[in-house]
Amino acid sequence: MPQSRTPAPPTPDRPRVVANVVRGCLGNLVEWYDWFAYATFSIYFASVFFPEGDRTAQLLSTAVVFAVGFFMRPLGGWLLGAYADRFGRRRALTLSVTLMSAGSLTIALAPGHDVIGLWAPALLVLARLAQGLSVGGEFGSSASYLSEVAPAGRRGFYSSFQYVSIVMGQLAALLVAIVLQHLLTEEQLHGWGWRVPFLIGAVAGLVVMYLRRSMEESEHFRKEQARTAGGLPESSGTPERKGLVALFAEYPRQLLAVFGLAIGGTVAFYTYTTYLQKYLVNTAGIAKPTVTLIGFAALFVYMLMQPAVGALSDRIGRRPVMFAFSGGCMLLTVPLMTLLGRTSSPWIAFLLMTVALTFVTGYSALAAIIKAEMFPTKVRALGVGLPHALVTATFGGLTEPIALALKDGGRETLFFWYVTGCVGLTFLATLLVREPSRTSHLDTPEAPAAAPRPSKTAPLA
Repeated sequence: MPQSRTPAPPTPDRPRVVANVVRGCLGNLVEWYDWFAYATFSIYFASVFFPEGDRTAQLLSTAVVFAVGFFMRPLGGWLLGAYADRFGRRRALTLSVTLMSAGSLTIALAPGHDVIGLWAPALLVLARLAQGLSVGGEFGSSASYLSEVAPAGRRGFYSSFQYVSIVMGQLAALLVAIVLQHLLTEEQLHGWGWRVPFLIGAVAGLVVMYLRRSMEESEHFRKEQARTAGGLPESSGTPERKGLVALFAEYPRQLLAVFGLAIGGTVAFYTYTTYLQKYLVNTAGIAKPTVTLIGFAALFVYMLMQPAVGALSDRIGRRPVMFAFSGGCMLLTVPLMTLLGRTSSPWIAFLLMTVALTFVTGYSALAAIIKAEMFPTKVRALGVGLPHALVTATFGGLTEPIALALKDGGRETLFFWYVTGCVGLTFLATLLVREPSRTSHLDTPEAPAAAPRPSKTAPLA
């Protein structure tokens, strides 16, 4: 007898979709605002948390604490991803933004080293641990939620707003820094002004936490929860595997594809959104205030491109767009970085940076949906979040140190080839991606490795 198919969830109306997408993305904005606020304002609070002494040593100490948070991301991707797959996307996203808000509030209110001694840096580390868990767990849960609440044929468009909110968080942190630097003196910024952005982040996080508590759970997760609670038997008659066991045993090829996609995309993203501004100062010799304006303007344009490219993938498919990103960056990274290092014109620098980010949009606009479509509901948040967090903590975290080390060693051009090679891995990983149907409501991914492959048009279980 033919297998019965679970009916696809009804298509939600547009206002509900938009409301849920907004609430899902606001947490990304707040979390990335807080993440970049630490990097932006560490120069002002380094002396508050660490003993008086060499300024470089103080800044190095804050950088180490920043790195601690960075390497907490895989743990967050694992724990919160598994939590989202078991208890729901809404609860995981609410927990994620709560952790980030608690971390920001701790930094904002923590007494300095002169008041509580070594407890001051200990509180800073604790806050960054919480924020690292938060950022690590946010991506997979958010990507799963956005892909599941979006209607058929529009998943690429709505999921692209994940990176809209990420870039908006970067811009918000930069804007707060610009405003405070104009309103406050250097002494005020070092004394108390650096606490303001963290208070803003904490309050914003509480608001988003409230909004997320009222957002709808995805229909896909509710159906999966009902299926599991009902004890529906598996066709093989064997107990169903879940969590990490199911992920590694049943979806090894998809997992490998997500790793490959994330490596090139992450390295390109960090190269052109964060390191490039330092590159324009150190190599091209453009003034810091001018580079700040160039970066702000280019990132703003980059943010606006995400929905357009996401919508394009709904029409022509995910693979062509991802091939355009990886193929374009493989061909253009070396010449673009070479030209950027030699220009002294802010306008040419802005144009070249925008060209590079246009190609990076081919990855970032699809980063959520192309990965989410590879996994079933039971492991989607974990399957997307864990490998993404691992790649971000390693390849993403090492992008700038590798670039600076090669520059210091007089071999700066090798970094351009390093980026090209990483993007080449994304090109190869795209070959592993199987294009899903764009007419159904989030198709069933490929079957687990040990099971026969279902019909391409079967709905998501």
